[in-house]
Amino acid sequence: MSQSGDNNGDLSQFSMLDLFRMEAESQTQILTDGLLAMERLKDDAGAIESMMRAAHSIKGAAAIVGLEVVVQLAHGMEDAFIAAQRGKLALSPNRVDVLLAGVDLILQLSRLQDSGVDAWLTANATLIKQTLDAIATIAFLPEPVNLRAEAGLPPLGAASAPAVASAAAPAAIVEETPAIAPRTPAPLKAAQNFDRLLSLASESRINAHQMPPFIQDMQRFKRNQSSLFALVEQLHEAIANSSDAALKEKSLLALQKTHPLKQFVLEHIADIEAYERRLLAVSQSMVDEVLTLRMRPFRDGVQAFPRMVRDLARSLGKDVQLHIVGEDTLVDRDILAKIESPLNHMLRNAVDHGMDAPDGRIAAGKPAVGTIVLEAKHRAGMLSIEISDDGRGVDLEKIRTRVVERKMASPQMAASLSPAELLEFLFLPAFSLKENTTEISGRGVGLDIVHETIRSQNGTVRIESELGHGFRTYITLPLTQSIVRALVVDIKGEAYAVPIVQVERVVKVPQSAIRTLESKQFFDLGGEHLGLVSASQVLELGDTDASSDELAVVVIGSGARRYALVVEAIRGEQSLAVQALDPIFGKMRDISSAALLDDGEPVLILDVPDLLLSIDKLLHEGGLHQLAKSDQAERRKTKRILVVDDSLTVREMERKLLLGRGYLVDIAIDGIDGWNVVRSGDYDLVITDVDMPRMDGIELVTLIKKDIHLHKLPVMIVSYKDRPEDRARGLSAGADYYLTKGSFHDETLLDAVNDLIGDARR
Repeated sequence: MSQSGDNNGDLSQFSMLDLFRMEAESQTQILTDGLLAMERLKDDAGAIESMMRAAHSIKGAAAIVGLEVVVQLAHGMEDAFIAAQRGKLALSPNRVDVLLAGVDLILQLSRLQDSGVDAWLTANATLIKQTLDAIATIAFLPEPVNLRAEAGLPPLGAASAPAVASAAAPAAIVEETPAIAPRTPAPLKAAQNFDRLLSLASESRINAHQMPPFIQDMQRFKRNQSSLFALVEQLHEAIANSSDAALKEKSLLALQKTHPLKQFVLEHIADIEAYERRLLAVSQSMVDEVLTLRMRPFRDGVQAFPRMVRDLARSLGKDVQLHIVGEDTLVDRDILAKIESPLNHMLRNAVDHGMDAPDGRIAAGKPAVGTIVLEAKHRAGMLSIEISDDGRGVDLEKIRTRVVERKMASPQMAASLSPAELLEFLFLPAFSLKENTTEISGRGVGLDIVHETIRSQNGTVRIESELGHGFRTYITLPLTQSIVRALVVDIKGEAYAVPIVQVERVVKVPQSAIRTLESKQFFDLGGEHLGLVSASQVLELGDTDASSDELAVVVIGSGARRYALVVEAIRGEQSLAVQALDPIFGKMRDISSAALLDDGEPVLILDVPDLLLSIDKLLHEGGLHQLAKSDQAERRKTKRILVVDDSLTVREMERKLLLGRGYLVDIAIDGIDGWNVVRSGDYDLVITDVDMPRMDGIELVTLIKKDIHLHKLPVMIVSYKDRPEDRARGLSAGADYYLTKGSFHDETLLDAVNDLIGDARR
């Protein structure tokens, strides 16, 4: 709530109540941090001293604005801290609970509008009285104490409690708290000013990048000038041998006038180059300084987490502490706000699912107190966040079993999944390892939200687990959304940008490496078949020009949703100052924002998660553009064969044999696939199996022979069935050749093909 960091220069715009809110925000955080530290360290003198000052400050500020309840709460807490400082009071966990309840009440009261204070005090009178009494008699509290239970309220950190935003506040109080009216429209105005400043700074940088072409023109002028001066010198030497004194004098004068011109150009080119360097440095510094205005320390977004983890653990009968590393790491304020919820999910799941109760940890040879570490740091120009715990981890075999139970994979496929592939299932919606789920249940709850939120911020998330030892989450994000490092590509002659964090790799795919399966094209990348998708088709810009020998490909996505996006050309990487699209356009499909390239050319920045959805839709509907090179002359020279077989082994054997003999070969995995492919291509021969799913080979032969355009196409049946009646059935359907798999060798198949269509070359 506090925005004192943005308004330190002028406090006159705030009322006394506004100032008290600011004071309460900062001082209650000091109290919370100090109480959590005392609970662990027991004798932290520095923490006690800071809490005494904070309570005293709150008491004085509350007296000024007339909040008597806050004065009483702060006074009671101050007395408790004095007793602790003198060694008369040990701040045990139950006493910390009482003091934290007082902190919550102070914070809630500070957030009320003036008109809502009386109603709130009346609604929460019971809890206020019990908290004041408990603080006053804190030294005599029985073990354990639960003020919220006595007031008939749910425990802090329980499933019904709000998430991070209200982790430090009782749920019932939050529900009855009137909305706090905004103090001033300053935040909106500040955001608008920032956007304008960034736009101006970006324009300055773009203008600086306009200098190199001008300097190149000057260099070209210098070269032309040098050629002209050389001619003048040659002319002067020729005239010097003549007898015309006046002509000699004029030629000498012309030669003398070239010297200052030559020096003038040299000096000015040097000056312009120096100016360009200064302009680039200043413009970049302007962009950097403007971006700094948006940066906030990591602690601003996570300061409520230690309290939330502590309260949630106690409500579950556990003892867990959170260590935050890298609190001073700077993060864009918008990113910080967006990742608060994902981090909250991960921490709550770590406490609920990952951590055992103290006796269980001791039995496992671990300390009774569980530890979670939340670390933020800058790495390779990105924000790296790591969440690790020393809990029980995730049982991969339990994931494997659940995958089979939910029919998400066959037992055979599930058995072959790697640990990383199994953990990917945790990111699927509603995938949980707990039998009875609650709002704070197992790892699966909320992980899909975490995954999507991080991806929407152009980030990535990865998880690791070691059974019995703990769980780790790795999150990588841009430092800011205002400047994005992007890969610039050409699609249908226009520039588009892909955030570099969402690009797995860029490759050149030879036409010869492209394969077709089920009317879809793919190539082999590290042993994986990666589907090729036309970027221009996804963006509805028309057909892709696939006439070159190589395709430029950008690999995006992950897991099952990993695709090779075919573009016209790769320009390279650039840092782009992001500009939001005008609201008049609404949400443009597949586009997130816009920017200007260094040369001033406009570029649209692709929304990769949206793009993946569009690709999924295209694949579901079918009709992907064919991206293989269309070389009709070559195809007229080489005969083309379609192999239809549901056995991968047989398909590949036949394909390699035929390729080795020089034929062009496409494959289909069953009768339906074969029927779709044969109608869309120009083939000289079809080789098909008989027993296949969806449509068998006999039906396929029948359809081909009845088709007005395909009835003359030769068809060979290759089948394990070698009885006379099987052969008769195939030939009666129209097959031109029947070959049994059990009897043929390599040359048998090739000889049969040669008998039907001749050599590979026409």
